[in-house]
Amino acid sequence: MSTPETPPASAAEPARMPAPDEAPSVMSGTTAADPDEPPAAPHSILDDDSPRSPKSPGEIFRVFTRLALQGFGGVLPIAQRELVERERWLTREQFLELLAVAQVLPGPNVVNLSLMFGDRAFGWRGALAALGGMILAPWCVVMALTLTYAHYAQHPTVAGALRGMGAVAGGLIFSTGVKLLPALRRNVLGTPTAFALVAAMFVCIALLRVPLFWMLAGLGAVGCTLAWRRLKP
Repeated sequence: MSTPETPPASAAEPARMPAPDEAPSVMSGTTAADPDEPPAAPHSILDDDSPRSPKSPGEIFRVFTRLALQGFGGVLPIAQRELVERERWLTREQFLELLAVAQVLPGPNVVNLSLMFGDRAFGWRGALAALGGMILAPWCVVMALTLTYAHYAQHPTVAGALRGMGAVAGGLIFSTGVKLLPALRRNVLGTPTAFALVAAMFVCIALLRVPLFWMLAGLGAVGCTLAWRRLKP
């Protein structure tokens, strides 16, 4: 007569729950939280993995040179297209977070963004490569155009062309803002609060003509305070 099969240990002996005064056992696969351990830092979107990363500082230099040479009337829309859509080095959320920091720092926001991105990728070598790509080739073009402009600035055709380029630049900046709006859904403030701040900034700058400095000091401080309270453990 065959003997009955011995059931597995997990079925024969059900898991025992720890006593109230007993430390959690390894059966749950978790460890007790150390009360002395400091709370984890708030998660940054920049820590998320990007679709791909630049292979070398040389590649960063080439890409930033290419986008800088396309930036007639404004480099920001081109930077968003190159870094997010074409090269996929950043997600829309990461680009928006870098741009937010670049906006509050002194200096051109796109230059600040390039420095931060290069440093994030390859340290100081990446930062110099991105900065060189943003400045070197455009500087040569600007010097050549400056000499040409000095001779033909008063020509009606040249003056009309410059006014037309101003309208195109405005359209490029507006289209970039529309593309980045969906990224606000993941903002720590929540969609309603984020869109309310966007609307308030637009009204104050575009309609009321409030200087940008006071808007960053006012609405910027409000946004930072609300985000800090929501991230506070």
